[in-house]
Amino acid sequence: MVAAGADVIDVGGESTRPGADPVSAAEERDRIVPVIERLADLDALVSVDTRKAPVAEAALDAGADILNDVSGLEDPEMRLVAAEHDVPIVVMHSIEAPVDPDTDVEYDDVVEDVIDALTERVLLAEKAGLDREQIIVDPGLGFGKSRRENFELLGRLEEFRALGCPVMVGHSHKSMFDLVGRAAGDRLPATVAATALAAERGADIVRVHDVPENVAAVRTRRAADVPDRL
Repeated sequence: MVAAGADVIDVGGESTRPGADPVSAAEERDRIVPVIERLADLDALVSVDTRKAPVAEAALDAGADILNDVSGLEDPEMRLVAAEHDVPIVVMHSIEAPVDPDTDVEYDDVVEDVIDALTERVLLAEKAGLDREQIIVDPGLGFGKSRRENFELLGRLEEFRALGCPVMVGHSHKSMFDLVGRAAGDRLPATVAATALAAERGADIVRVHDVPENVAAVRTRRAADVPDRL
């Protein structure tokens, strides 16, 4: 992935997909620490995808550079760990993790409601001692949103710039692409298209599986802005 152009490698020891079983902190730590130690010398940042502060602490001690919390700081110690180590943290909007596919969430306006919720979380992280530039916000596509709401969030991504934080989007191979006729196992073209769209509409980071194809999409988007750098 690094050879293909990835700037960040995200390591996780617990699945948050619908129906996934929770993993204890001890087991999660045992799964990820050896991997992070092996990756620490690569020419890329290492991110740890965890909802648990003790796991985050162990990951940072092993050489991780970034925390990625899909629960949006549900563990009150998580922001303190990030501040103590002075590292960036991804704060994602989610109703629950792992996702319960039977949960039905009603929004007045999904974009405005998600921004309001993230604003509260950003302020919590700031109070812990983090600068806003270190707090990366993620609208949480697929976490408590319908497929159409996921597309609305993607389409109005530029509105998240008002938070004054870097913006990350995780859309890769998600079921939202069923709406454009792409079933599981056939979502790479839609993912790459969404990556280009996200880069166009204000994403600083895209979290994806297929590195070469998505790197090409991002670089093509950048080249359209500054062609003389090619």
